[in-house]
Amino acid sequence: MTALTRERRRASAVRFWRGYRTHRAGLCGLAALALIALLALAAPLLVGADVQSVTSAPGTALEAPSAEFPLGTDQFGRPLLGLLVWGARISLLVGLLAAVLSVAIGTLVGIVAGHYGGWFSTVVMRITDWFLVMPTLVLAIVLATVMSRSVWTVVLAIGVTSWPTTARLVRAQTIAVESRPYIERAVALGGGHRHVMTRHVLPNVMPLVLAQTTLGISTAILTEATLAFLGLGDPTVVSWGGMLQDAREAGAVSSGHWWYLAPPGLAIAVVALAFTLCGRAVESVLNPKLGVGR
Repeated sequence: MTALTRERRRASAVRFWRGYRTHRAGLCGLAALALIALLALAAPLLVGADVQSVTSAPGTALEAPSAEFPLGTDQFGRPLLGLLVWGARISLLVGLLAAVLSVAIGTLVGIVAGHYGGWFSTVVMRITDWFLVMPTLVLAIVLATVMSRSVWTVVLAIGVTSWPTTARLVRAQTIAVESRPYIERAVALGGGHRHVMTRHVLPNVMPLVLAQTTLGISTAILTEATLAFLGLGDPTVVSWGGMLQDAREAGAVSSGHWWYLAPPGLAIAVVALAFTLCGRAVESVLNPKLGVGR
């Protein structure tokens, strides 16, 4: 990488940050995500891995919030505050990996379909449309049901069912980019398909990919929570959706144990909202014509 390239990338990052920080909602979302991510990374130091153990729980079952247990305890006597902090690790990890997988598949499909065009693009887009009209959650449930119950199964189930929207957006952007004169010059100078797609098309669709990834993480977190709530998550790990499932099985709704339901539900809502605010701010900075979210 030359010094000129590094300088251009640094200047681009500075311009992006200057534009991003004018969006107050985006800054609030970023601050919330930074705090939650910091708590998730520091979970082993703050609460320890033994917070997940049901054999060494420090409290009694379903204790109400108190000075010792600020958010109360679950049906095994484990502190809900510690479980909430530890569960952030799985929820954020699954959301991030699933969104990256989904956007990677959608980007690949969109660029290839937009570049080659013709009957190949038509066939690929019809397959994409089929995935698009099928309920994503239903497909994810089917995959999570037939495969072994693990975190990676949830990531795969979400990632391979939620890529069609990205594929259609990237295909449209690819067609727009390849209509520009410098693409014709690159082809005339001997640039092959791979060169055009990787050196010219991909850099131009990356802003769209980045915005789509940020927006997709919130959807992935909600889907993971839904799958865990339905009992299709990994039973050996603690996640916010799994906490809601445990609360339902413990009868927290009918017995009025609100402290068991409220914390994980609010945490999911806050993280999803924070990622959405960040995604809209990123989208607005990269495409000023949208003019959203200031």
